[in-house]
Amino acid sequence: MVKRMKKRKLLWQLFSVFFKIGLFTFGGGYAMISIIEDACVDRRGWITKEEMDELVVVAESTPGPIAINCATFVGARQGGFPGAAVATLGIVLPSFLVIFAISRFLDRFLEIRAVASAFKGVKLAVGVLVLDAGLRMLRRMPKKPLPVIILAVTLALMLLVNFTALRLSSVVLLLAAAALSLAVFAAKKRGGEKP
Repeated sequence: MVKRMKKRKLLWQLFSVFFKIGLFTFGGGYAMISIIEDACVDRRGWITKEEMDELVVVAESTPGPIAINCATFVGARQGGFPGAAVATLGIVLPSFLVIFAISRFLDRFLEIRAVASAFKGVKLAVGVLVLDAGLRMLRRMPKKPLPVIILAVTLALMLLVNFTALRLSSVVLLLAAAALSLAVFAAKKRGGEKP
């Protein structure tokens, strides 16, 4: 009986934490990363910082929105399949309800001056959240030559693409960085060096 109550409490916590994250975070998964880290790593200790870094990489590499993948992983880690289900529902439900309400009740939602002004402020806040998530990951990045070189080259290429309006998908850069890292890993392993 006590075990069942603890399980229900955990499932409720997973749902409510991810519901709040989904409800109060604008800008998609990247904007949610630092908030998910704060809620799941710093406040509750559901996962470690290292697991959070790995989770972001895996969630970015697998199909689906990054925030949903993160919620599903944390939920599964804490409560198995039921935990994954309630955490995923918690992060998805607010967006669904908000979009449903907007489409149902407000025909010209974005034409309302107050709403348009609010969204200008939200854009700035989203940029700050994405920057915060990037800086947190940068601080924990291994300061070895290969990761630093990959970061610098990728950043330079992304800036070049954005400023010159070249057509280069960020997926190409991700695949190139992955291929380079795998090549270095294979070379080190073949040479007997610890990868």
